[in-house]
Amino acid sequence: MKEEVKEGMSNLKKGIIGLLGTLVAGVGTFVTTQFNTLLGIEEEDGGAATEVVVESNQQQSQSNNQQVIINIPEQKAAPTQTIIRETVKEVPAAQPAPVEVVEEKPETPMERMARLKRERAEAKGGEQ
Repeated sequence: MKEEVKEGMSNLKKGIIGLLGTLVAGVGTFVTTQFNTLLGIEEEDGGAATEVVVESNQQQSQSNNQQVIINIPEQKAAPTQTIIRETVKEVPAAQPAPVEVVEEKPETPMERMARLKRERAEAKGGEQ
């Protein structure tokens, strides 16, 4: 009996959660579609409403001998911006004359020993 009650409550909870989810999605959709009107923001026409139909007014003016004056605001072209960018063109520097690489001949062990003996003899001769 307790299992049936638990299952019933579980199904009821799932139904309520599903209903709430559907309501939230519906309200969210409505708010996003009506966002501008809910906040009181008016959309700009962009000058598209300059066409005026005056057929009925013309018939009345002809019968009453009255003049109909229609003022259409002057349409201005969108301002243009000119962007001037200064660029630096890299010019390669003049190439210097090629440098000759002189490789010294590696010193052999015999030559090294002779050089070290010579340097030692010079150092002893300068101390005396």
